[in-house]
Amino acid sequence: MINRKIAIIGDGAVGSSIAFALTLSDLVSEIVIIDINKAKVEGDVLDLNHSMSLTHPKKIIAGEYKDIENAKVIVLACGVGQREGETRIQLLERNKRVFDSVIDSMKPYIHKEAIVLVVSNPVDILSYYTSTKLNLPKSQVFGSGTVLDTARLKYLLSADTGIDPRNIHAYVIGEHGDSEIAAFSVTSIAGLSIEKFCEGCKRCKGFKERGFAAMQDDVRHAAYEIIQKKGATYYGIAASTKRIIQAILNNEHSVLTISTYLENEFNGKVNDVYLSLPVVVGSMGVERIIRPEYSKEEVEGLVKSAEILKQNR
Repeated sequence: MINRKIAIIGDGAVGSSIAFALTLSDLVSEIVIIDINKAKVEGDVLDLNHSMSLTHPKKIIAGEYKDIENAKVIVLACGVGQREGETRIQLLERNKRVFDSVIDSMKPYIHKEAIVLVVSNPVDILSYYTSTKLNLPKSQVFGSGTVLDTARLKYLLSADTGIDPRNIHAYVIGEHGDSEIAAFSVTSIAGLSIEKFCEGCKRCKGFKERGFAAMQDDVRHAAYEIIQKKGATYYGIAASTKRIIQAILNNEHSVLTISTYLENEFNGKVNDVYLSLPVVVGSMGVERIIRPEYSKEEVEGLVKSAEILKQNR
């Protein structure tokens, strides 16, 4: 039997949205939700359980740390949210203190094949921080990275081209934040580079009028716009987290831009840092890194992104 038990630590807007997304799916058999605000967790669990006859039956409980024992995936959605105008890096010191307490509490109950998926921001630095405190292979500790940023890029490309976003192959790499890079040099549709595709496309006004740089800025600043308008982002990251969990539980060997540990990449220029590249994800986490031929400018941007993360951790 495949272990389909999931633990979510943190029941704020992000954690509860992840729980809801998983409740609607048939991916998991059990969801454990943990938060310092136990009454909030109990209310959410009651609310989610009331939907059981309308979705896919599963066990959902308001748990303690001992209840994460045997969980296949432990999602860290704990910490404080990003304030309007605040960068993800500025969140770091506030969320490190939360992570210290959480990691110490969960350590005794993590089994050797568990996957720890960090969602809280700044996700790259907190993924690195978490990996240094857990006795797990680095391939089993990673962050949601730029899975959501990549989805945002595909959405914008789809709006310009009229093509189903699921048929657009694109990657946002580097930091999940202000230094991330939209890797247009390896973006393709139906085997054609994005430039070649757009030569014969009658809809691509966005590229011609604004250019790729403007689209990259839209992706980078999407979270700030959402936070300004509604206070927080949570639906997109919930869908992204569900997608990562799906790849793990179904052993899909899917290519996703999660935040993973890099060592001596790009001729040694990127080393001892967590950031996002396309990687193969299966039941034991990160299986291998995919290495497309990025442009010189994209590699330079990635190296700079790694340096920013190392300076701020």
